[in-house]
Amino acid sequence: MKNVLYMVIPCFNEEEILSDTINVLDKKMNNLIKEKKIDKNSKVVFVNDGSRDKTWEIISKISKKNSLFSGISLSRNKGHQNALVAGLLSCKDYADMIISMDADLQDDVNAIDKMVDEYLKGSEIVYACRSKRKTDTFFKRFTAESFYKLMSKMGVDIIYNHADFRLTSKRVLESFSKYNEVNLFLRGMFPLIGYKSSIVFYERGERCKGESKYPLSKMLSLAWDGITSFSTKPIKIILFLGIIQSIISFISLIIFIILDINNYHTLGIGSIISLIIFLSGIQLTSIGIVGEYIGKTYFETKKRPRYHIDINLLEKNNG
Repeated sequence: MKNVLYMVIPCFNEEEILSDTINVLDKKMNNLIKEKKIDKNSKVVFVNDGSRDKTWEIISKISKKNSLFSGISLSRNKGHQNALVAGLLSCKDYADMIISMDADLQDDVNAIDKMVDEYLKGSEIVYACRSKRKTDTFFKRFTAESFYKLMSKMGVDIIYNHADFRLTSKRVLESFSKYNEVNLFLRGMFPLIGYKSSIVFYERGERCKGESKYPLSKMLSLAWDGITSFSTKPIKIILFLGIIQSIISFISLIIFIILDINNYHTLGIGSIISLIIFLSGIQLTSIGIVGEYIGKTYFETKKRPRYHIDINLLEKNNG
């Protein structure tokens, strides 16, 4: 079997860092080819996720100059997870193994060697996980670690401190292609597939150019998508709270009746209003959470395409 490696790199407005990324990956891939760990037909595939800057222009130019590089351009911005899936599924017919990573060079490219080694030993999924979070602020470190712990408590099978830097075999992607959901959380989907897997550790660096494409709002949105796409525990928690609330309300009613019979002063109107507002808040929150699940079901039943490819240089290069 050939050890053809394809790197899939989603890009959104990455013109500032992209030239550096190309130089680093060019050196890394050629070293792996020289060491005969990967086949000479291996490639780096950039997925342009509707960038508004010169990202696609840079990708197009390098694909003409260097056969190691190719690109796919989506018809519009569809988000990191959809762009990543577009790249993975477009490459699976050409590669034996595929590594996905971000374009910002924060992921250590030297971890690629270890990932390929694990693949050659028989692993079909290799998760690259952060060994330390020294470069993160206290807030970033606290929220990230809390996210993984929360996901585990919610019953989601997730790899601790792993994002989307991973190696997957062709067979894994064939199995993954059968997953047709619209609400994507890839960190939780790949562990569901099974097959032999392993973990390599690396230290994540700081972004040297450009701006992060994952601010706090997007991280929170991703976390919520992960929870609601893989766990029904929030609904079970609502049910539990509803039962507890009903029991407390019933006991309170009995107490108030007894106090009233014995001519004791009960709670004033202000306290009653506060209690009503509090309970109304719980009810509205509960309805909102249930609504999120209904909304996700609504989008899943539509079965709309997750992305549309505008230009596929990969097909031209392999045609």
